[in-house]
Amino acid sequence: MKKIAFSIAFLLIATAGLAQYKYRDSNRIGIFGGLNQFTLNTNNFETKPEMGWNAGLSMRGNFYNDWDMVYAMQFSENNFSVATNSLLLFNEDVNYKLASAQVSLQLSYKIVENHLSIEFGPLVQINGKLKVESGKENNIITGTTLLAKDIVDISKFNFYPTVGITAGVKHVRLNVSYQYGVNNMLGNLNNKNLGVNFKGNPGIANANLILYL
Repeated sequence: MKKIAFSIAFLLIATAGLAQYKYRDSNRIGIFGGLNQFTLNTNNFETKPEMGWNAGLSMRGNFYNDWDMVYAMQFSENNFSVATNSLLLFNEDVNYKLASAQVSLQLSYKIVENHLSIEFGPLVQINGKLKVESGKENNIITGTTLLAKDIVDISKFNFYPTVGITAGVKHVRLNVSYQYGVNNMLGNLNNKNLGVNFKGNPGIANANLILYL
């Protein structure tokens, strides 16, 4: 996953740099960071959304009339928790971390030039394996016979339609967006012969502060 992510990042930086060189008056490179809240929507077990972080690069350029095109590469740590029973039969939530990289291409409608716009478009996410909270790998997931460590090998790719709004000034803006994964994030587990038909769709709310160079 790291090799793929670094390759995509290199291509994004190279493309952004070339575009910035050719169209200095219309394109801007942005560096951003922020927070996310990750929700795993599934009926297989009880989950709770948790907070994570984002960091990445974007390029905003004129597309047509009042429309911009926004390319972005985002690295994230997503978190959510699952209800489990410990070996001592105590109820406790187990935290799962998901490292991911996203590449997006969005259309942006400029409501107020350099101050307010709305964005929508697709993105692709590359996932790593889930990382279970240390010391709780053998907890039993509530309502199942599965251990917490049994569900870590999730699907590696996901497709998200995304909608958001960006507001601020010319060089500093806040972007708030929501992404919903249309692919079955737990689909890979259906090949593990665990005796469960897994289905889960992620939803991610993001708030990123963008600094345009």
